[in-house]
Amino acid sequence: MLPIQKEITSEVLLCDRKGNLNPRAVGWARHPYHVCNLSGSFLRKKKWDYWCVTGDRFLFSATIASVDYSAVAFVYFLEYESRRFQEQTVMIPLGRGLRMTERVIGSTEFEKDGLLLAFRPGTESLQIICKSDNFGGQKLDVDIQIDRPAVLESLNVVVPWSKRRYQFTSKQHCLPAEGQVRWGTDTFHFDKQSTFATLDYGRGKWPFRTAWNWAALATRTTAGDTVGINMGARWTDGTGMNENGIIYNGKLFKIFDEIDFAYNPEDFMRPWHLKTRSSDAIDLQFEPFFDRCAVTNLILLKTSVHQMIGRYIGTVRVGGRQRIAIQNVPGWAEEHYARW
Repeated sequence: MLPIQKEITSEVLLCDRKGNLNPRAVGWARHPYHVCNLSGSFLRKKKWDYWCVTGDRFLFSATIASVDYSAVAFVYFLEYESRRFQEQTVMIPLGRGLRMTERVIGSTEFEKDGLLLAFRPGTESLQIICKSDNFGGQKLDVDIQIDRPAVLESLNVVVPWSKRRYQFTSKQHCLPAEGQVRWGTDTFHFDKQSTFATLDYGRGKWPFRTAWNWAALATRTTAGDTVGINMGARWTDGTGMNENGIIYNGKLFKIFDEIDFAYNPEDFMRPWHLKTRSSDAIDLQFEPFFDRCAVTNLILLKTSVHQMIGRYIGTVRVGGRQRIAIQNVPGWAEEHYARW
C-alpha cells in the first residue's frame, strides 16, 4: 500500500506564529497555494529560486538563493555538442539587501560584483534578465521570456521532517520559453517550439546535513503533447511525502510511489536507471554527456553536487493508463550533499 498524501486545494500558511510547521500545510497541490511565511530559526532557513531553460542544443540556468548567513547567485551555460561550459557564482555575506518572496509568483533580483540577475514576473509570464561583466572573461547578456499560464498545473509539496524542520517545494515544468544568450561575440537563440523552462522554488528550514537525488525532463512528443517529469529521492525518506509527478498537457499526475535511482557513484558518466519502485509509471534510462561538478567549502556551508546533463529514453505511464515513449530527451539527474 502506498502512503496517503493529502491534496491541498486552497491557500494555506506554511508556518504558525512561532515559525513551526502548520500541520494543515502538509500535503501536495496542483497549484502553489502555500504562503511561505518563514520566521525565526536563524541559520536554518533556506530559500531559493532555481530556473533551468533547456533547448535542443544548449541550456541556461540561473539561481538566486539565501541560506540566512549568506546569499548567492549563480548562472551557467552549456552547449551540448561542443561541451562549451561556463559558470559564475557571486555571494553576499549575510544576504544584505536580498529579499526572497513568500509566494512562487514574485519578483527577485540580485546585483553584486558585476553580476545582475533578475526574475521579473508579468501577466502569466516571467522574464529572466542576466548581465555579467566577466563570464569566463567575456560579457554575458541574457534575455529569456517564459510563459506561465495560470491554468497550468505544477507539483507543489510540503515535506515534514518535524515541526521545526520542513520544506515547501514547487516544481514547475513544461513552461514554453524563448530568448537569447549573448556570450562574448556569440549569440545563442532559444526557440519556443523546442525550449522549456523548469522552476525549482524552495522555502524551508533544513536539517544541518542533507543528501538528495533530483532528476527532471520536459519535452513535446511527435503528436504535439507536452510531458514534464519530476523525480526525487533520499531527502524525503520517512516523511510520507515525495516530489514525484508527471505534467501531461498541463495537468499534474501525482506519483505516490518512490523512485529508485540506480547509478554508479564512482563513475557518474555511466548510464543511470530511474524506475518507480512498485509500478511501471516511470522506467527511464539516462545517458549523461556532461558532469557539472560544483563544490563549496566554507565554514558553515559545504555542498557537493554532480548534476549530470544528458538524454533520456524509456517510457512513462500517465495516470496508470496511457504509455508515452521518451526518446532522446535532454534533461538532468543529480546527486547532492549539503552541510548547511
